[in-house]
This record gives sequence, structure tokens and C-alpha cells, in this order.
Amino acid sequence: MITCRTAKQCGQADFGWLQARYTFSFGHYFDPKLMGYASLRVLNQEVLAPGASFQPRTYPNVDILNLILQGEAEYRDSDGNTLRATTGDVLLLATQSGLSYSEQNISNVTPLTRMQLWLEACPERGNDRVQRLNLSSHPHSLLASPDGAQGSLQLRQEIWIHHLDLAAGEQQTLILNGERAYLQSIHGTAKVNGEQHSSQNLTCGDGAFICDEKHLTIQAETPLRALLIDL
Repeated sequence: MITCRTAKQCGQADFGWLQARYTFSFGHYFDPKLMGYASLRVLNQEVLAPGASFQPRTYPNVDILNLILQGEAEYRDSDGNTLRATTGDVLLLATQSGLSYSEQNISNVTPLTRMQLWLEACPERGNDRVQRLNLSSHPHSLLASPDGAQGSLQLRQEIWIHHLDLAAGEQQTLILNGERAYLQSIHGTAKVNGEQHSSQNLTCGDGAFICDEKHLTIQAETPLRALLIDL
């Protein structure tokens, strides 16, 4: 099954200092049918105004993956650790019980645009509290995995996160490890085909729930950036 969820169907927020689109229930946006998908709890696309910040808060036991699309962010925790991430960085924070975390757009000119995922962590697993990598220019790269394969970030869960950066007309076929997956278009239009079901078309900001597919072929109809989250 491949089921499209368009950008217009997602939750929306515009607080002036923050503009956001929520795939699943988050903050003021609540849908009891969309509390997450398998171990993927949050998938937000957010823009913070210059100088804006999220105040310190605690989190459940999750790995938080931030993909910086534009701008520069500073992250702090209540232990006094500080880390900056800029355009093209992928940052993984393994939240810890008792710690609070904050985030700030440190530019007074440029908005901070990023995608944020919360991935439910297995309590029996451990990983580094902070990990980062810089996106490559390859058409396909593995961003995160359970064992840190191919230099990817290591997760506390059986999840594989792929990044696609395709020119118009290019395609990639990926093998799925889990029974479910979620495909998110960052920008661009694509045709998505599975072995068992007819194709779906995604455009900028759209996503797709994928179930019971072993292979997924993604063909870019325009220049495309996308995330495939293999659950």
C-alpha cells in the first residue's frame, strides 16, 4: 500500500516567529488517527525567524534528527553543552532523562529552515548523545541506521533513513528492511512505485505511507530532494 498525504492535509502553524507543517499530531495540532507511524513519532518542517528560539524543554526517550536546509542553529542542553549546525548538516540528539534542550536561530538576517524527526528509542540500546554529519552530493546516501553503516548516524531503533537528491529523470530503487516506511518530499515532484501497488505522484511537501513493499522505486520528474524513512 502506498497512501499519499499531501502537504495541504498536514497540520499548519504560523506564530510569526515560527512557521511549521506537522505530519503527525504535535503541539496544538491533534489528530487521534495520526499519533505517529510505527517508531516515527514526529516529522515537522519548520522555519524559525531570524533570532527566534525554542526555550529549554525535556523530551521523551527519542532520537531527534535535525536536517538543516537553510541557516544556522545553536543547540544547548542543561549540562552546558553547546553545538552549532549549519546548512547541509544533519544532527542527531539522543535525549537523556532529566536534561532539557533548547534551539536558537543564531542569525539576525536569515531564517532557519529545517526538518525534524523524533524516533522512538529502545531503552536497551545506547548511542552517542550527539552525532553529526554533512550531507553529500550523491544521489542517494544513508543518513542514519541501527548500526551506523556506511558512516551514517547510529540510532537506538531498527530504522534506516535515506536521503535522495535526484536530477529530473533520475531514479533510485531502494530495498526496504521493515514492513512500513514513510517517504517525504522536501522539494520537487516524483513518481513512486512499489512491487505490489500502482504508482503515486508526490509534489513538494507531500508524503506517503508505505506498507508491505519490499522494493520502492522513486523517479524524479523535477529536481528532487526527499527522505525515505524505513521502519
